[in-house]
Amino acid sequence: MLLRLNDTNINTNTIHQIVKCLKDGGIIIYPTDTVYALGCDITNAKAIERICKLKGITPQKSNFSFVCNNLSHLSEFTSPIPNHIFRIMKKALPGPYTFILEANSNVPKLLKQNRKTVGIRVPNNAICSEIVRVLGNPLISTSLHDNSDDILEYFCDPEVIHQQYQNVVDIVIDGGFGSINPSTVIDCSNHEPVVIREGLGSLDVLN
Repeated sequence: MLLRLNDTNINTNTIHQIVKCLKDGGIIIYPTDTVYALGCDITNAKAIERICKLKGITPQKSNFSFVCNNLSHLSEFTSPIPNHIFRIMKKALPGPYTFILEANSNVPKLLKQNRKTVGIRVPNNAICSEIVRVLGNPLISTSLHDNSDDILEYFCDPEVIHQQYQNVVDIVIDGGFGSINPSTVIDCSNHEPVVIREGLGSLDVLN
């Protein structure tokens, strides 16, 4: 199913339709402030397994991010964050960044295993933010890319994405053309920020 949403005038009924799908174990493709992403409800183990099967990976070896609509969810899934790291995150978010933080025991057991860190995203995208707000908890999320981890140009076109994925996901959300640039990944799990990948987010937030 392809659902169109205008990020300047978001249809409430459509958001509730998407959230119901997520709560029922559905998986969606949705816009962020960078590339389009696959997502599901963080509390639904079967949905997480569906995404892993689609990606051809095991949950324990996944590189999923937790997508939040603000920083209030941080303490639910991460260990206490040093003040200087929190200041950087407040400056950067919402925005095109993924922060790698030390995980706590609330990370879903399906994902945790030997995992000691978790990636946190707060995209600057009104559609994404509203979905997570109404859902009431983060999404498990992974960027759309091909088998070589390249984010190809056609992954920014929601209609083309729908043609390719309509038989394997429940909803594709058309929020307009996306970017082909991924988020900037900053590892803060050892208390000092280390840039893992330079993407759309400026490194000026570290200064």
